[in-house]
Amino acid sequence: MRKGLVIKSTGSWYNVLFEDRTTMPCRIVGKFRLNGKSLTNPVAVGDEVQVEKEVKEDVGNIVKILPRKNYIVRQSPRKKHYLHLIASNVDQAVVVMTIIEPMLKQGFIDRFILMAESHKVPCIVVFNKLDVYGEDEMLMANYFKKMYEDIGYPTHIVSALRGDGIDELREVMLNKTTLVSGQSGVGKSTLLNAILPELELRTFELSEASGKGQHTTTFVQMYTRDEDQSRIIDTPGIKNLSFNNLEPTDVAHNFVEFFTASKDCKFDDCSHINEPKCAVKDGLEDGSISELRYGNYLKIVAEIEDQNYWERHS
Repeated sequence: MRKGLVIKSTGSWYNVLFEDRTTMPCRIVGKFRLNGKSLTNPVAVGDEVQVEKEVKEDVGNIVKILPRKNYIVRQSPRKKHYLHLIASNVDQAVVVMTIIEPMLKQGFIDRFILMAESHKVPCIVVFNKLDVYGEDEMLMANYFKKMYEDIGYPTHIVSALRGDGIDELREVMLNKTTLVSGQSGVGKSTLLNAILPELELRTFELSEASGKGQHTTTFVQMYTRDEDQSRIIDTPGIKNLSFNNLEPTDVAHNFVEFFTASKDCKFDDCSHINEPKCAVKDGLEDGSISELRYGNYLKIVAEIEDQNYWERHS
């Protein structure tokens, strides 16, 4: 029996890294669940596992998952009653976006933060492609930087191509395990190449026909750098995020500025939608709560409520 670290997941096979720096392709033996929930992938990159080597082949069987410090999970995009385990044992999560090329979808940032926040994983926001920003795009980037930093999320405006802000971002990732994700086309692979040049990840240009990015990362994979213990978990581009694992109250609690304001709401179980004397809606009036964030909150809550109770708990 050997203890190892899962560094790549391809769906049915997992690459496991051992202390002697050797790796072995492994399969799962038995069934694993997460708090009683059905999973499309019961083992995640970042998991520490125990492996038994098969006698006749140079492959192994994962027979046990060691206790996780944390994990990040989302609703499966293909099976809406299932959860998809993205990564485990992470110190922080980075969402990479751009203002243009492709155009910003700010709602995705709030959904990503909600996904990380609900599992108590610190989140960092990165706006890439500074080199193509004009005056209007810079105003927008700085607006969002202030908005997210005011509620506690460090935000970086960088150019992976030119190198602007890369040293500072690399410093943030030193000696930590960082999940890096984002929508397709935002330059995530180019950014990771700039942070860790030895990766030499494949990159593609935006599709001229659609203006959308092409997937350059196919599987979740961890890259390690021995000299400073940095670990980066790279994920395929995400199109959308849904939450069959959350209740509306979970959403309210994990919009951090809403939770802080809610102590002044009239009702302890205030949903911040229709109730009177709601501190969050008061914050909308005085500008201390972002209208954009509130609008995204309403959309997420409505989506969750549209899935009936049986669907969310089956």
